[in-house]
Amino acid sequence: MHMNATPQTMHFADRLPLQSGASLGAYHLSYETYGTLNADKSNAVLICHALNASHHVAGVYEGQAKSQGWWDNMIGPGKSLDTNRFFVIGVNNLGSCFGSTGPMHTNPDTGKVYGADFPVVTVEDWVNAQARLLDVLGIQTLAAVMGGSLGGMQALSWTLQYPDRVKHAVVVASAPNLTAENIAFNEVARRAIVTDPDFHGGHFYEHGTIPKRGLRIARMIGHITYLSDDVMNEKFGRQLKTALKKGELGSYLYSTQDVEFQIESYLRYQGDKFAEYFDANTYLLITRALDYFDPARTYGGSLSQALARATCKFLLVSFTTDWRFSPKRSREMVKALLDNKRDVSYAEIDAPHGHDAFLLDDARYMGVVSSYFDSVHRSLEVTA
Repeated sequence: MHMNATPQTMHFADRLPLQSGASLGAYHLSYETYGTLNADKSNAVLICHALNASHHVAGVYEGQAKSQGWWDNMIGPGKSLDTNRFFVIGVNNLGSCFGSTGPMHTNPDTGKVYGADFPVVTVEDWVNAQARLLDVLGIQTLAAVMGGSLGGMQALSWTLQYPDRVKHAVVVASAPNLTAENIAFNEVARRAIVTDPDFHGGHFYEHGTIPKRGLRIARMIGHITYLSDDVMNEKFGRQLKTALKKGELGSYLYSTQDVEFQIESYLRYQGDKFAEYFDANTYLLITRALDYFDPARTYGGSLSQALARATCKFLLVSFTTDWRFSPKRSREMVKALLDNKRDVSYAEIDAPHGHDAFLLDDARYMGVVSSYFDSVHRSLEVTA
């Protein structure tokens, strides 16, 4: 049984100052909540999403088949993050394309659709916007903040921007900043989008076009990096979609026939699906936020100094085959936190799935998160 989910919207009239020096006029955030907020409002857990996810973290929409939230295997009644115990909040980030104010909305300052003029947003800006939402909900302190990948960066940033408002941080398959290789993958994906003739400099809405070709390629690049080589080999190997007859290879190599290997077919399917629902400007905005995140930058590159502001307890989880956000990056965060004598739990899960492992069912992974939230719950009972 899945619990039902209901999307909600919160409007904010006050401008939001951004790190870039710009500010965002009146805006709205889409969010969902699961479970019940206790009397002293101490059992709230904020979930931060990654690149192409949203506020729909768990549960299903009534009457809609296949509408499970993206972390529904993790969050719900009796699950690792148990909504019988915790009040869980999922928020869609500003600039995204799933309900919160983004490039496809009207700029209240000009009366025109933002398009490419939507301001640059950073991880820190998202955290500030999330904090404002919590203010309206009357939640001063979070029992925990949790996220994977880019969501993990937000969880880490919460502990630095609002150290007195977070008791625990769960940072999964994440990093304190992106490697040059990661930034390079993001840049190739962005170039695919901006060079699509249907992009129109980001103002494609008024041209009635969608840069689907660029989005497809961006998604294909991303998808390759989220999977491990082992998983790809196991799933597809070098299988051809249709077996070649003798003497056909020459004509295949020089023909315009597109798909032959199953991996090609799979990537195209993923790319096509993505291009139908994801916004091109959002892709540019969110990958930029990923690239810019680097809390150590203002501390001369010292992560230990940067993380000195964090006071909460931490659980960090990494996956052995994740080469996009490798265990080495999680260990850097663990070391920097231990340098500051922080309370840190760390699990390195031997899972075959690559970066996508943070979204999948792995008994050890789910068990680690479950036992950590058991201890969070116990600490709530002690202070109650």
